Amino acid sequence: MSDHPESLDLVLEPEDNERLRNVCGQLDEHLRQVESRLGIEINNRGNSFRLLGEPGAIEAGAEVLQGLYRATADETLSPARVHLFLQESGVEALLDSAPEVPESVIKTRRGLVRPRGPNQAQYVHKVLTHDINFGVGPAGTGKTYLAVACAVDALERDQIRRILLVRPAVEAGERLGFLPGDLSQKIDPYLRPLYDALYEMLGFERVHKLIERNVIEVAPLAYMRGRTLNEAFIILDEAQNTTVPQMKMFLTRMGAGSKIVVSGDSTQVDLPHNTRSGLSDAIQRLEGVKGVAKVKLTGADIVRHELVQRIVDAYERETNGAKVKRTQQGRL
Repeated sequence: MSDHPESLDLVLEPEDNERLRNVCGQLDEHLRQVESRLGIEINNRGNSFRLLGEPGAIEAGAEVLQGLYRATADETLSPARVHLFLQESGVEALLDSAPEVPESVIKTRRGLVRPRGPNQAQYVHKVLTHDINFGVGPAGTGKTYLAVACAVDALERDQIRRILLVRPAVEAGERLGFLPGDLSQKIDPYLRPLYDALYEMLGFERVHKLIERNVIEVAPLAYMRGRTLNEAFIILDEAQNTTVPQMKMFLTRMGAGSKIVVSGDSTQVDLPHNTRSGLSDAIQRLEGVKGVAKVKLTGADIVRHELVQRIVDAYERETNGAKVKRTQQGRL
């Protein structure tokens, strides 16, 4: 949400305290769901609501609240019902019709996190407004860092109950049982970048307290099988190293009130030869599916040392040159 959001006032009528409690949910959990999905803030007193955020988002929020209030005349709402209503209400069309991507500032305990440049701003905007978002780009473009920041912000606002950070341990072939040590010792090397982002935003002690309470879980992809994850912010990092079945398994773990961010670099695939990347497959397969977004980051978005961008550019030139050469040889 920008530093100077627009506001929209809404009155739900006829005034009925029972229906208002129904639309807000226990401890306002339904309002938090709408806030999380649309990237807005909702305040209310009685049947008067004030929505704060970007113009397209607060208009969508007003339509959602009015629709939910109409539904309370005949049914008792639940988080799952609110989630389904958000899916069916066409809010993406209202959000995507905005003339420009708003600057989103993410709040964490350690300070504000601001996207750098239009691509990062677009990425954060899509994360906030879509249930599933794919962020694709080279190392250092902020894909994982910004996703973790969005997850931490959602947790601090009580919009979700858990954060799950997932990585495929492809270097070990997902065969963690053959490595020495307990589970933590086996998976730490593969998950260290995710821990680093959490430590920077929440601090070492708070991160480990939240891990002890299972509010934050950092795990290899193999440990997601068979689970359904409700009211969670789930981030899959290094997704280019998933197979197609693994990606399908991961995406179908999503439960009511949850959000998924998938990040990866399609130029750094470590899978065996002739194994299709689940990231590339999912992006192609889910193109145009409602509720799913994709943002491509480039070398211009790299926020590490300036040499990193030059290194990435050099490798991309070599890769693109090899592709052209193979194409020319195939025509001979």
